[in-house]
Amino acid sequence: MKKGTTYRCGSCGYEAAKWLGRCPECQEWGSFEERGAPVKPAIQRVAAGAPSAPARPIGEVDVEAARARRTGVSELDRVLGGGLVPGAVVLLAGEPGVGKSTLLLEVAYQWAKTVDRSLYVTGEESAGQVRLRAERTGNVHERMYLAAESDLAAILGHVDDVKPGVLIVDSVQTMASPQVDGSPGGVTQVRAVTSGLVALAKERGLPVVLVGHVTKDGTVAGPRVLEHLVDVVLQFEGDKHSTLRMVRGIKNRFGAADEIGCFELQEEGIVGVPDPSGLFISRTTEPVPGTAITVSLEGKRPLLGEVQALVSSTSAPQPRRAVSGLDSARVAMVLAVLEKRGGLKLGDKDVYTATVGGMKITEPGIDLAVVLALTSSFGDVALSPRLVSVGEVGLAGEIRRVPSVGRRLAEAARLGFTHALVPPDSGKPPAGIRVLEVSNVADALNAAGHAR
Repeated sequence: MKKGTTYRCGSCGYEAAKWLGRCPECQEWGSFEERGAPVKPAIQRVAAGAPSAPARPIGEVDVEAARARRTGVSELDRVLGGGLVPGAVVLLAGEPGVGKSTLLLEVAYQWAKTVDRSLYVTGEESAGQVRLRAERTGNVHERMYLAAESDLAAILGHVDDVKPGVLIVDSVQTMASPQVDGSPGGVTQVRAVTSGLVALAKERGLPVVLVGHVTKDGTVAGPRVLEHLVDVVLQFEGDKHSTLRMVRGIKNRFGAADEIGCFELQEEGIVGVPDPSGLFISRTTEPVPGTAITVSLEGKRPLLGEVQALVSSTSAPQPRRAVSGLDSARVAMVLAVLEKRGGLKLGDKDVYTATVGGMKITEPGIDLAVVLALTSSFGDVALSPRLVSVGEVGLAGEIRRVPSVGRRLAEAARLGFTHALVPPDSGKPPAGIRVLEVSNVADALNAAGHAR
């Protein structure tokens, strides 16, 4: 190693005195680049400079210019916190084919229709291909502009010519800056392009929406610093075998960061689903063992979901554990609690757990539903089809309180459920639903057998 040489991670900026194969900060592999010896700034007195604008009392600051404008897509506005804020940079990430381009074409069309000009820049498809999709989905408007470019300087030129009210770039991994070395999609290029678009957005008060790719594990591809540069990070999720799509807020400087928006991908385009609760519950004429209904809370929106479990004997030396749509670590914990506190012998059983409709639930409030579904399948006894359960399970087998139980139960009562298992001291229940408070797993299993 040369004297005075340092190495910096291209993803998060972590510096080390020697080259490392894996960054200890962001866990990226092969991201360290050689740098020259860092220049230590001399400690000196800084002279006062002229401010760009005088400081004013906060009550006199104009907020109208920072008001969010609705995109015309209500489910997306819900996740954004009301709409697009002038100068905001939004990163929309998702797997290929999930419908990101279709959704943003709808945004560009609705913006051109109701607000101002919109500019859609594509670097992955030709302008003709995007035009054909826009015609198929009915998203064509005279104030909607389209450009096929992969050069950052050319994009800035289009912005000067069109003067749009919103800029959509699909995708940031295909764009390149002529002033920076490296191929498009590389760490250096992605950082430079994003920094240039962020500077453009802040300078002109122009909302910018960037499309981002994801890695195999579902995280945003490229440097992690990309997520820190933008104002909003949205995750577009959906099963390729289902038409249901969900936009989940990961980071939002202008609103709640845990909201979700639900969409349905159809042949004529993408349509918002304002009341998605019924989509995550299977409709059967007879109750089936191994199913339990719960109510999860996504942001401010309560969603009814169905947890399914299958417990079966196996002759294999190592029983199989499979999880879909749930947190595998929490499911493993619930299995251990059931063995220790509930008396269920699951060590020689195959256990499969899943959700219905492609729904992903990771919050602890659905632990009790997992317990009931597993117990129902183990004993081959169906639960009441009008029963919902909400509660977190602890290692001692206790049932812990979860937030907003009243709001969850109100949603369950609206959809016709009559009984609910909840933790103790969960507050006054809404009208139309009978609440049974359970303090531990044994009480919950006993109460579920009597809730008919």
